[in-house]
Amino acid sequence: MYGTTQLQPKKPLVVAAWSVAFPGFGHLLLNKYLRGYALLLWEFFINQRIQLNTAMVYSFNGQFQAARDILDPKLMGLYIPVYLFAIWDSYRTTVDLNKLYVLADRENAPTRSFTIGALEINYLDKRKPWLAAMWSAAIPSIGQLYMHRIVFAASVLLYTIFIVENSRLLLSIHYLILGDVQTSSAVLDVQWVLYFPSFYFFTIYDAYINAVENNNLYDDDLRNYLIRKYQPAGKVIRPGKKVV
Repeated sequence: MYGTTQLQPKKPLVVAAWSVAFPGFGHLLLNKYLRGYALLLWEFFINQRIQLNTAMVYSFNGQFQAARDILDPKLMGLYIPVYLFAIWDSYRTTVDLNKLYVLADRENAPTRSFTIGALEINYLDKRKPWLAAMWSAAIPSIGQLYMHRIVFAASVLLYTIFIVENSRLLLSIHYLILGDVQTSSAVLDVQWVLYFPSFYFFTIYDAYINAVENNNLYDDDLRNYLIRKYQPAGKVIRPGKKVV
């Protein structure tokens, strides 16, 4: 009722690459929501405590001593093991799920293409991948809402508001449009704004790839329905031939 969870083959290296960009993203692509959200929350918590994003900005500007001073060494050792685990586990899980997909595809079990409840109606139909990506590019979470992933869309919207509010990104863009570049740079919180690029492009990719996978599921379900209902056992339907 609140979304469609499906099993589709994925490239392990692509999933692992998204875990490199931000721990938890790879698991969210695999519909492993509890593990993905846990890693997301951990990344926000530990990154804020050790001020890793700010240290990265100082390093990019060549201020290496400032980067060393801003880092909190008490918790720095906790970051790397979880970060590497997120990459490894997302790769391993993708390989396992791809094997399960092969078995599930051979089983060819029927899928539920329509669900009605007190709050929502969910049904399987064709969606346009470019449209899902475009809506996510406009505002993260709208592409997921277009794909009827209500709970995930709500969580993405909350994360978006949280990041944009704390980074003061929109305020910075406002001053930039007015031509006040100095104020635009001054109001930005670099610790928070560095979360935005990976988060923004992930929502676009996730909406696009989910639309493609949704369409594949629709095609499989439609093909099975036509075979089951309109092709009698032992007969092959040919174009222009009426089947009684």
